[in-house]
Amino acid sequence: MNIKIAPSILSADFAKLSEEVALLERCGADLIHCDVMDGNFVPPITFGAQTVGAIRPHTRLPLDCHLMTLHPETYIEDFVKAGADIISVHVEACGEKTPAVLRTIQSRGVKACAVINPETRAEALFPAMEIADMILVMSVHPGYAGQKFIVDALDKIRTLRAHAVKIGRIALDIEVDGGITEGNVKEVISAGANVIVAGSAIFSSPDREATISRLRG
Repeated sequence: MNIKIAPSILSADFAKLSEEVALLERCGADLIHCDVMDGNFVPPITFGAQTVGAIRPHTRLPLDCHLMTLHPETYIEDFVKAGADIISVHVEACGEKTPAVLRTIQSRGVKACAVINPETRAEALFPAMEIADMILVMSVHPGYAGQKFIVDALDKIRTLRAHAVKIGRIALDIEVDGGITEGNVKEVISAGANVIVAGSAIFSSPDREATISRLRG
């Protein structure tokens, strides 16, 4: 399984984001994870499509835009224009419309990802898994960096990987976001995840290249 590392710029120095993303590319990252928060779906407000557009010229890496927002379908066009390569939307925000929202994202030539929060059962992603290019399991409560990994996420990952195999989507990317460190990443990968989001673990490291390498398990 191809393990991909997606540093979350929520933990970056916002005063020099262009330098941060360029450095991450040199250090071996595979994606740049962009945590978009609207102050409604989650309490904080982070940044929007304008910030994504500002960092787009400074890296060739795919921009993985995680929309922690209400009504994410209303922002799709803005993020496509900004240069997003992947747009992730929450099942909790989209409900039964999730498959339709994923198809709308894909119709714009961008990969689509469906996300669940810690309190949501893994099975809520099953309808999306026929369509999505990736699914994302939150292993912390969304909104703030530096939280501890919620161990229950491991069972969700196992359930989702088994279902992916069952429906013939063996290569479906399963992303995990929150509290992942060098100390627990092997468990996460063993459970069936292959896209690892890490913020504090990378940005607090004195050697980001070595940390990214070790996070591959």
